[in-house]
Amino acid sequence: MSDAVSFTRDGEIGVITVANPPVNALSQPVRAGLKDAVQAGLADPGVKAMVLICDGATFIAGADIREFGKPLAAPSLVPVIDAMEASDKPIVAAIHGTALGGGLEVALGCHYRVAVPGARVGLPEVNLGLLPGAGGTQRLPRLVGVEKALDFIVQGTHVPAAEAQRLGLLDELIEGDLKTGAIAFARRVLAEHRGVKRASALPVAPVAADFFANYAAGIARRLRGFKAPFNIIKAVQAAAELPFAEGMQREAELFQELMTSSESRAQRHVFFAEREVAKIPGLPKDTAQREIKTAAVIGAGTMGGGIAMNFANAGIPVTLLEINREALDRGIAVIRKNYEATASKGRLTTADVEKRMALITPSTAYDDIKQADVVIEAVFENMDIKQEVFRKLDAVCKPGAILATNTSTLNVDAIASVTQRPQDVIGMHFFSPANVMRLLENVRGKQTANDVIATVMNLSRRIGKIGALVGVCDGFVGNRMLHQRTREAMFLVEEGAKPEQIDKVLYDFGFPMGPFAMADMAGLDVGYKVRQERRKAGKIEPRESLWIDRIVEMGRHGQKTGAGIYRYADGRTPLPDPEIERLIAQCARDAG
Repeated sequence: MSDAVSFTRDGEIGVITVANPPVNALSQPVRAGLKDAVQAGLADPGVKAMVLICDGATFIAGADIREFGKPLAAPSLVPVIDAMEASDKPIVAAIHGTALGGGLEVALGCHYRVAVPGARVGLPEVNLGLLPGAGGTQRLPRLVGVEKALDFIVQGTHVPAAEAQRLGLLDELIEGDLKTGAIAFARRVLAEHRGVKRASALPVAPVAADFFANYAAGIARRLRGFKAPFNIIKAVQAAAELPFAEGMQREAELFQELMTSSESRAQRHVFFAEREVAKIPGLPKDTAQREIKTAAVIGAGTMGGGIAMNFANAGIPVTLLEINREALDRGIAVIRKNYEATASKGRLTTADVEKRMALITPSTAYDDIKQADVVIEAVFENMDIKQEVFRKLDAVCKPGAILATNTSTLNVDAIASVTQRPQDVIGMHFFSPANVMRLLENVRGKQTANDVIATVMNLSRRIGKIGALVGVCDGFVGNRMLHQRTREAMFLVEEGAKPEQIDKVLYDFGFPMGPFAMADMAGLDVGYKVRQERRKAGKIEPRESLWIDRIVEMGRHGQKTGAGIYRYADGRTPLPDPEIERLIAQCARDAG
């Protein structure tokens, strides 16, 4: 037996313990150790049942990511799970922390599953462009039904233990010590002669003939461009229509198809990149962090309102400050409208909406933010205006408050220079719509303190963002890349392509929207001010498309004004506008 897995006895109960820190991943020694431990329990006549439990902070939290993309050393996971399920002695999985991916598939191969109330379970392989490849798509539908299994696997979410019990995935929640409770549960199984309960032997509850086609159609728009969700549907359909062994074969085929796909390679790249970006070179791991209990946002426009929603969503009280009551009321109304739209889709309850709105305090007075732990400025993209705001923040905010700018292109050091506390200043560049987009560029200035960096990177996670630390440079990283794409798209329009054609090509390629629809959503006036600032700083493009500036000067700022590059008859749907086509054609002629 390997060092990662041990086998001991508690009377007639064999205890299999996995100890493979930090997350008890399913490395080769763990797989081999599990197989050996089960065989040891079966060979011992004194053992009548077994409990599988893990040391440390969690149950088996999934595959060993160090093995990704490499040939897998024997034994693979499927025969290990099959051996556990084939045992004629009951095996109880005792879950704490998280049981994810292959970890949950191991638990599904056990005959019973118990967990502490705080545990969470999930099959998140879809986030890597994969499907559960060790029986998850075949056993789960037999336990919880086809529709619930599909929701569980396609969404890839982590389900709390209480919900997992309601679904039929867990047999019991254990209050108190998990090991003691799991052993007691195993003894009850023996005393009540429950025997073994193999998921593979259970029937799959029938569904309508058109169920799978309808399910695929229901997710087609939201998950277009992704292959894994649709292979998951095919695998679960196999569970419903084929014997277990044939379903397992179909699962393996569909898994292999995904493993070699470009979509999965890209999603696995993103998975590792998101973890790599959390590592900050030169920042000690034990760097102290500042306490963030309250926040403030300056500016109640599209961006400021979205930023405030992030804090409310995370349960952090936030003050939203605007220079006049009319703009403030308008911003608060948009926030409420956004929350109510989410509630109308069933993603929030009415109580959730009111709870989040209650965390947002509207204000027109700087004095109301003087005790905020972090303040994020989200005003016009103009250096003079931003510096004026930071002078006020420097004067009013408490010592130690983090002062952040949401600038998308401006020099953070120049903004910090007007304060007496440049060490407390940092960039926090949200992408529009700020309450939806996950990327957050945290911009380190020359004098930004280490504890400010550490705090803001952690705050990014708290508000549901992926924080990427960048330096002060033109456009940082995101906008520097997008600038090149947008510039070429505008050239194409001047040369005869239509905005809607370009947007459709990029949408069909897999982007959420094309560059022109995105510009309208973000606000054309934002880009206009950026271009003005760049020209003022002497950053002149060799060739510029002036038609986009003409649109702004006509008062068309995008969705928020009902017209931009497109017109918006219903406020949200972009429609081509002949007036803009004529304007573009005229500007193209003027430019030769």
